Amino acid sequence: MLSFDEHNLTDEVVKRFAECPDPRLKQVVQALVRHAHAFVKEVELTEAEWIAAIGFLTRTGHMCDDKRQEFILLSDVLGISMLVDAINHRMPDGATETTVLGPFYLGEHRVTPYGADIAANEPGERLFVEGTVSSPAGAPIAGAAVDIWHSDDEGFYDAQKGTEEPSLRARFITDAEGRFGFRTIVPSSYPIPHDGPVGQLLEATKRHPMRPAHIHFRIAAPGHETLVTHLFMPGDPWLESDAVFGVKESLVATLDGRAGGAYPDGSPAPPSWQLLRHGFGLKPVNA
Repeated sequence: MLSFDEHNLTDEVVKRFAECPDPRLKQVVQALVRHAHAFVKEVELTEAEWIAAIGFLTRTGHMCDDKRQEFILLSDVLGISMLVDAINHRMPDGATETTVLGPFYLGEHRVTPYGADIAANEPGERLFVEGTVSSPAGAPIAGAAVDIWHSDDEGFYDAQKGTEEPSLRARFITDAEGRFGFRTIVPSSYPIPHDGPVGQLLEATKRHPMRPAHIHFRIAAPGHETLVTHLFMPGDPWLESDAVFGVKESLVATLDGRAGGAYPDGSPAPPSWQLLRHGFGLKPVNA
């Protein structure tokens, strides 16, 4: 009979999982044990700290419901969500980089024609977004489904406001040139939900909860990996310190300030507006 201590316990726990019939599950669980034990040894975790950690995770679970997932939020602020995303979406040259889906994607959106105004009467600086979808080599992809959604001028999504009709979200289908476009407003930066355990963690560690302003894109086409990404608004003060580590340099958009005239769809433009043009490359499934 073994007498377990800090020097031999880890190896014995790893060995207890040796008969796991699923090779991947065995690999994951044994690695989890090794790394978790190494963490406890490194910081010399006290019993009071371990009880506090269990209480924190319990409160995190209690905060979850059908409208909020506090564990995903915890994963986000620890950078784990973005690390998993990076490992699972290594992109070839010409393909757009990915980032996190976020909590406000509500599933398939209503198909909307090119040039539609998805902002309705929302206040804010007017913006026309024109995008193209192509292969990494630049061949246009027709018929791609482009879901977009973003916050309003005060940093709120329609899902947070409880509006009956969709606002600042829609689906577009690319034309023969791989093109889509829509009218909207420039979104605002906003805080992630910070009224729960994750917010308490940020406060205790002197971290802010802010995300820089961005537009979400989810682009799907047969024969290609579905792309989940953002375009970030240039000049936002939170670009360098996004609370969920989602910013990548290639995803910071370029805005072109315009005065009057017409939008790219030919409709009359206001006295002052912004134009955002961006090309998205999709990774083939066999890449």
